[in-house]
Amino acid sequence: MIALIMAGGIGSRFWPLSRKTLPKQYLNITSDKSMIRTTAERLLPRIDWEDIHVVTSADQVRLVKNNLPELPLNNIIVEPFGRNTAPCIALSTYCLEKRYAGDEVMIVLPADHDISDQKSFLDSLDVAESAAKKENLVTFGIEPDYPATGYGYIEKGELYETGMFHVKQFKEKPDRETAENFIASGQYLWNSGMFAWRIDTIRKQFRALLPRIDELLHMIQERRDNGCFNIDEIYEQMPKIPIDIGIMEQAQNRIVIPISIGWSDVGGWRALFEISDKDENGNVIIGENVMLDTNDCYIRSKKLVATIDLSGLAIIDTDDVILISKMDSTERVKELREKLDHGASSKYL
Repeated sequence: MIALIMAGGIGSRFWPLSRKTLPKQYLNITSDKSMIRTTAERLLPRIDWEDIHVVTSADQVRLVKNNLPELPLNNIIVEPFGRNTAPCIALSTYCLEKRYAGDEVMIVLPADHDISDQKSFLDSLDVAESAAKKENLVTFGIEPDYPATGYGYIEKGELYETGMFHVKQFKEKPDRETAENFIASGQYLWNSGMFAWRIDTIRKQFRALLPRIDELLHMIQERRDNGCFNIDEIYEQMPKIPIDIGIMEQAQNRIVIPISIGWSDVGGWRALFEISDKDENGNVIIGENVMLDTNDCYIRSKKLVATIDLSGLAIIDTDDVILISKMDSTERVKELREKLDHGASSKYL
């Protein structure tokens, strides 16, 4: 098995800590190691450095090298710029099929998820490999423990083999009532955004379901064969489409493996708050603090923070920005960040 780690995002929901020059996956958010390093090391008992690959944008290559010095330079696959996960995976698979046999199984996973149960995670890779070898597209569904509205869902179909099910359908992020119905039915799993498949299997799916992407990949190869390695003009034509919508929702041979591995996508400040250890008042405090009647807050600062009569807030203090938000409203950080994306304010991005 080989691994592809997707690491080209900007982590906009972790602003102001996550910036264009140092996105979320290169920050020490859940431990004393960066998220991308934690992701790579989690694989090492099963996959060697030589078979771990990272796909990232051109402006993040230096960050990958700094965080993963053991990674062979040829294992860094470079997008000129991000065009969502389908083009990212397509370009990577196109590169990998030149180095590996077509029936090699690859796992695809984001660089910035948190998994507390490494053993169960590695065990699930063995299950996924067995299904992927039979030309299935395998995804990992997280056993839900509450009616989350921030995740997509996967509905289980008929049993495929022990511990595996056919995928009946994918569902976008639901409202609260719908999420509660999903949980009550016992048939739905959180969509983890992790996949496993044979190289030749996913290449066939791109040719069949996303032929424009496949056509552009051939154009890239022709340009490289002629000694030109600047692919920006071609790559800019790639459709901006997620792999879930472009391939997984349309394909036939889809298998889901239900797993319980202590997973979180750590998608924003609230998600980080929920998985972090808390004090006796339900607070997560990083840095010095003095408090009176403060409960259920996430506070991160390099300077002393003093609070009185606060509840359910997120306070993130960086060198040049202070974010203060109700915990339930932290998903709007992305919206707030977009307001800065012009003029002099863009320096804070």
